[in-house]
Amino acid sequence: MRLFAIVPAAGLSRRMGQPKLVIDLLGKPVVRWLLDTLAQSQIETTAVIMRSSDQELQQYVSRPDALAVLPDVDPPDMRTSVEHGLRAIEKQFHPQPGDGWLLIPADHPVLEVSVLLELISAWNRSAADVLVPQHQGRRGHPAFFRWKLASRVSSVPEGSGINWLLKSSDVQVEAVDVRSETVLLDLDTPADFAALRQKMMHRNE
Repeated sequence: MRLFAIVPAAGLSRRMGQPKLVIDLLGKPVVRWLLDTLAQSQIETTAVIMRSSDQELQQYVSRPDALAVLPDVDPPDMRTSVEHGLRAIEKQFHPQPGDGWLLIPADHPVLEVSVLLELISAWNRSAADVLVPQHQGRRGHPAFFRWKLASRVSSVPEGSGINWLLKSSDVQVEAVDVRSETVLLDLDTPADFAALRQKMMHRNE
Protein backbone atom coordinates (compact mmCIF):
# COMPACT_ATOMS: atom_id res chain seq x y z
CA MET A 1 0.00 0.00 0.00
CA ARG A 2 1.54 3.28 -1.13
CA LEU A 3 1.19 6.68 0.50
CA PHE A 4 1.44 10.13 -1.10
CA ALA A 5 1.43 13.61 0.43
CA ILE A 6 -0.54 16.63 -0.77
CA VAL A 7 0.79 20.02 0.34
CA PRO A 8 -1.29 23.05 -0.75
CA ALA A 9 1.11 26.00 -1.00
CA ALA A 10 -0.67 28.45 -3.31
CA GLY A 11 -1.96 30.83 -0.64
CA LEU A 12 -1.16 34.53 -0.56
CA SER A 13 -0.14 34.80 3.14
CA ARG A 14 -2.26 37.92 3.58
CA ARG A 15 -2.41 37.66 7.38
CA MET A 16 1.35 37.15 7.62
CA GLY A 17 2.05 40.18 5.42
CA GLN A 18 4.80 38.36 3.49
CA PRO A 19 5.26 34.96 1.80
CA LYS A 20 5.34 32.81 4.93
CA LEU A 21 6.61 29.60 3.36
CA VAL A 22 10.00 31.09 2.49
CA ILE A 23 10.56 32.93 5.78
CA ASP A 24 13.81 31.81 7.41
CA LEU A 25 13.13 29.74 10.51
CA LEU A 26 16.31 28.84 12.37
CA GLY A 27 18.33 28.56 9.18
CA LYS A 28 15.74 26.97 6.86
CA PRO A 29 12.67 28.30 5.08
CA VAL A 30 9.40 27.21 6.65
CA VAL A 31 8.47 24.87 3.80
CA ARG A 32 11.81 23.05 3.97
CA TRP A 33 11.16 22.01 7.57
CA LEU A 34 8.01 20.23 6.45
CA LEU A 35 9.52 18.63 3.34
CA ASP A 36 12.54 17.37 5.27
CA THR A 37 10.25 15.68 7.80
CA LEU A 38 8.05 14.08 5.15
CA ALA A 39 11.18 12.76 3.41
CA GLN A 40 12.04 10.71 6.51
CA SER A 41 9.07 8.38 6.04
CA GLN A 42 7.85 5.87 3.47
CA ILE A 43 5.80 8.49 1.61
CA GLU A 44 6.41 7.86 -2.09
CA THR A 45 6.30 11.51 -3.16
CA THR A 46 5.06 14.86 -1.91
CA ALA A 47 3.03 16.99 -4.34
CA VAL A 48 3.39 20.69 -3.57
CA ILE A 49 0.85 22.90 -5.32
CA MET A 50 2.13 26.44 -5.97
CA ARG A 51 1.38 29.59 -7.92
CA SER A 52 3.36 29.81 -11.16
CA SER A 53 4.69 33.24 -10.17
CA ASP A 54 6.12 32.05 -6.85
CA GLN A 55 9.61 31.37 -8.14
CA GLU A 56 11.42 31.55 -4.80
CA LEU A 57 9.18 28.87 -3.34
CA GLN A 58 9.66 26.73 -6.44
CA GLN A 59 13.42 26.74 -5.83
CA TYR A 60 12.95 25.27 -2.36
CA VAL A 61 10.55 22.61 -3.62
CA SER A 62 12.88 21.51 -6.44
CA ARG A 63 14.10 18.23 -4.93
CA PRO A 64 13.90 14.52 -5.86
CA ASP A 65 11.33 13.64 -3.18
CA ALA A 66 8.87 16.39 -4.17
CA LEU A 67 6.58 16.91 -7.14
CA ALA A 68 6.13 20.58 -8.02
CA VAL A 69 2.60 21.23 -9.30
CA LEU A 70 2.13 24.56 -11.12
CA PRO A 71 -1.43 24.97 -12.42
CA ASP A 72 -1.97 27.17 -15.47
CA VAL A 73 -4.42 29.21 -13.39
CA ASP A 74 -3.59 29.93 -9.76
CA PRO A 75 -5.87 27.87 -7.49
CA PRO A 76 -8.49 30.10 -5.83
CA ASP A 77 -8.88 27.84 -2.79
CA MET A 78 -7.50 24.78 -1.04
CA ARG A 79 -9.98 22.39 -2.62
CA THR A 80 -8.78 23.36 -6.09
CA SER A 81 -5.15 23.04 -5.01
CA VAL A 82 -5.81 19.55 -3.67
CA GLU A 83 -7.52 18.55 -6.92
CA HIS A 84 -4.47 19.65 -8.91
CA GLY A 85 -2.16 17.70 -6.63
CA LEU A 86 -4.24 14.55 -6.81
CA ARG A 87 -4.41 14.72 -10.60
CA ALA A 88 -0.63 15.15 -10.85
CA ILE A 89 -0.05 12.08 -8.67
CA GLU A 90 -2.68 10.09 -10.57
CA LYS A 91 -0.99 10.89 -13.88
CA GLN A 92 2.51 9.94 -12.75
CA PHE A 93 1.98 7.14 -10.20
CA HIS A 94 -1.43 5.58 -10.98
CA PRO A 95 -2.44 4.85 -7.37
CA GLN A 96 -4.82 2.02 -6.50
CA PRO A 97 -8.06 2.59 -4.51
CA GLY A 98 -6.48 1.17 -1.34
CA ASP A 99 -3.45 3.44 -1.51
CA GLY A 100 -3.50 6.59 0.59
CA TRP A 101 -2.83 10.31 0.51
CA LEU A 102 -2.25 12.62 3.39
CA LEU A 103 -3.17 16.28 3.41
CA ILE A 104 -0.98 18.68 5.34
CA PRO A 105 -0.58 22.48 5.21
CA ALA A 106 2.73 23.75 3.89
CA ASP A 107 3.08 26.07 6.89
CA HIS A 108 3.46 23.17 9.34
CA PRO A 109 7.21 23.18 10.09
CA VAL A 110 6.88 21.56 13.52
CA LEU A 111 5.61 18.22 12.24
CA GLU A 112 7.72 15.73 14.17
CA VAL A 113 9.13 12.65 12.47
CA SER A 114 8.09 10.49 15.44
CA VAL A 115 4.50 11.74 15.22
CA LEU A 116 4.39 11.22 11.45
CA LEU A 117 5.70 7.66 11.76
CA GLU A 118 3.20 6.94 14.55
CA LEU A 119 0.34 8.11 12.34
CA ILE A 120 1.57 6.16 9.31
CA SER A 121 1.76 3.03 11.46
CA ALA A 122 -1.80 3.60 12.65
CA TRP A 123 -2.92 4.20 9.07
CA ASN A 124 -1.36 0.94 7.89
CA ARG A 125 -3.30 -0.93 10.59
CA SER A 126 -6.57 0.91 10.06
CA ALA A 127 -9.55 -0.12 7.97
CA ALA A 128 -10.97 3.41 8.02
CA ASP A 129 -11.43 5.64 4.97
CA VAL A 130 -9.97 8.65 6.79
CA LEU A 131 -7.60 8.90 9.74
CA VAL A 132 -7.01 12.13 11.66
CA PRO A 133 -4.73 12.92 14.60
CA GLN A 134 -6.22 14.57 17.63
CA HIS A 135 -4.72 16.17 20.73
CA GLN A 136 -6.87 16.65 23.82
CA GLY A 137 -10.00 16.18 21.75
CA ARG A 138 -9.05 18.63 19.00
CA ARG A 139 -8.38 17.36 15.48
CA GLY A 140 -5.25 18.45 13.67
CA HIS A 141 -2.84 17.69 10.80
CA PRO A 142 -2.08 15.65 8.78
CA ALA A 143 -5.27 13.85 7.72
CA PHE A 144 -5.00 10.55 5.83
CA PHE A 145 -7.44 9.51 3.07
CA ARG A 146 -7.92 6.37 0.99
CA TRP A 147 -7.18 7.04 -2.65
CA LYS A 148 -10.75 6.07 -3.55
CA LEU A 149 -11.86 9.37 -1.99
CA ALA A 150 -9.72 11.41 -4.41
CA SER A 151 -12.51 11.42 -6.99
CA ARG A 152 -14.90 12.93 -4.43
CA VAL A 153 -12.85 16.04 -3.70
CA SER A 154 -14.57 17.83 -6.60
CA SER A 155 -17.89 17.35 -4.79
CA VAL A 156 -16.79 19.47 -1.83
CA PRO A 157 -19.04 22.59 -1.82
CA GLU A 158 -17.49 25.96 -2.59
CA GLY A 159 -16.23 27.58 0.57
CA SER A 160 -15.91 24.27 2.44
CA GLY A 161 -12.69 22.53 3.37
CA ILE A 162 -11.67 18.99 2.51
CA ASN A 163 -12.86 17.99 5.98
CA TRP A 164 -16.37 18.23 4.53
CA LEU A 165 -15.79 14.71 3.25
CA LEU A 166 -15.59 13.46 6.82
CA LYS A 167 -19.26 14.30 7.33
CA SER A 168 -20.44 11.85 4.67
CA SER A 169 -22.38 8.95 6.16
CA ASP A 170 -20.52 6.41 4.02
CA VAL A 171 -17.03 7.61 5.05
CA GLN A 172 -15.54 5.85 8.04
CA VAL A 173 -13.31 8.15 10.12
CA GLU A 174 -10.84 7.09 12.80
CA ALA A 175 -9.26 9.57 15.22
CA VAL A 176 -5.84 8.79 16.69
CA ASP A 177 -4.81 10.45 19.95
CA VAL A 178 -1.29 11.88 19.95
CA ARG A 179 0.61 13.50 22.79
CA SER A 180 2.16 16.25 20.70
CA GLU A 181 0.24 19.50 20.45
CA THR A 182 2.13 20.32 17.26
CA VAL A 183 -0.60 18.62 15.20
CA LEU A 184 -2.78 21.65 16.03
CA LEU A 185 -0.39 24.34 14.79
CA ASP A 186 -1.60 27.17 12.58
CA LEU A 187 1.05 29.57 11.28
CA ASP A 188 -0.92 32.55 10.01
CA THR A 189 0.31 35.78 11.62
CA PRO A 190 3.63 37.41 12.63
CA ALA A 191 2.70 36.69 16.24
CA ASP A 192 2.26 32.99 15.37
CA PHE A 193 5.69 32.98 13.75
CA ALA A 194 7.39 34.72 16.68
CA ALA A 195 5.87 32.24 19.15
CA LEU A 196 6.85 29.29 16.96
CA ARG A 197 10.42 30.50 16.56
CA GLN A 198 10.76 30.92 20.31
CA LYS A 199 9.33 27.46 20.95
CA MET A 200 11.65 25.81 18.43
CA MET A 201 14.68 27.61 19.83
CA HIS A 202 13.90 26.20 23.27
CA ARG A 203 13.27 22.74 21.81
CA ASN A 204 16.67 22.76 20.06
CA GLU A 205 18.63 23.92 23.10
